[in-house]
Amino acid sequence: MNRRRLGQGLEVSEQGLGCMGMSEFYGVGDDAESIATIHEALDAGVNFLDTADMYGPFVNEELVGRAIKGRREEVVLATKFGNQRGEDGSFIGINGSPEYVVAACDASLRRLGVEYIDLYYQHRVDREVPVEETWGAMKSLVEAGKVRHLGISEASVATIERAHAVHPVCALQSEYSLWSRDPEDGVLDACRRLGIGFVAYSPLGRGFLTGESANREATTEGDYRKNHPRFSGEAYAHNLALVKNLEALAGAKGVSVAQLALAWVLSRGEDVVAIPGTKRRKWLRENVAASALCLSDQDVADLERAVPRSAVAGDRYHAAGMRTING
Repeated sequence: MNRRRLGQGLEVSEQGLGCMGMSEFYGVGDDAESIATIHEALDAGVNFLDTADMYGPFVNEELVGRAIKGRREEVVLATKFGNQRGEDGSFIGINGSPEYVVAACDASLRRLGVEYIDLYYQHRVDREVPVEETWGAMKSLVEAGKVRHLGISEASVATIERAHAVHPVCALQSEYSLWSRDPEDGVLDACRRLGIGFVAYSPLGRGFLTGESANREATTEGDYRKNHPRFSGEAYAHNLALVKNLEALAGAKGVSVAQLALAWVLSRGEDVVAIPGTKRRKWLRENVAASALCLSDQDVADLERAVPRSAVAGDRYHAAGMRTING
């Protein structure tokens, strides 16, 4: 697995592993299979693991902590705070208060069973708390040795610049894939101007860009995607036609749709890292193989014609979720 550098020299595998779906949102999980998936990822050279306190809530960090026990030095560990949830799973809101930053970090360290976090993200921007106050508290975590690098997720250019003035931003994490191209509207350019790495979450469009058969899982009970704007009603049928375009291209190259979609994200620049999520070893193996796929300029053009940005139907989130991005 190739390595790439984020921000202030944080070296990570060009593909990370998103762990969210192992505990929530994508149907029923299997802790034993999830831990085996994390172990196989590490064995394959995928060293960048991504979690957050809100996933589960809380139990995903505990799962990751169990999986990396005895292998901490092999891992670049990223987690997040800011989407505050209750013990009962309720969504309380976005919290960027300095006191909460410190408390959330201490709780994550306990759940993960580690002494430090490699990359600590502000998961969403609290519009009621100046980002300078939030990042002042985050900076204190670095000074205390609890955190090594800082990141931010789904933030606007102006917010990124303000945070970066308080403490260097190592990475911006935002959704980026063939069907979610928003970072191209100035955010990627700003990251490059400021020397900030870019981490693409949902590079497979929450699984939609993996082929028609794989999408059937997203309509099962307990999987939040069945009501997602892009997976629902007329939007689903419309977007499925775009996937069929990808299937034709993938078939011609003798690769899977997922591999082609992942290779496109990795082709966006050496400062872009993808964190496809999976909870099964078979999909991990398929994803890892995408790193061996080199796309020509013609391949990239063909992919972008197959999934035109303007042709995708539905928002990235429901209305409430959309209000939390670009903060």
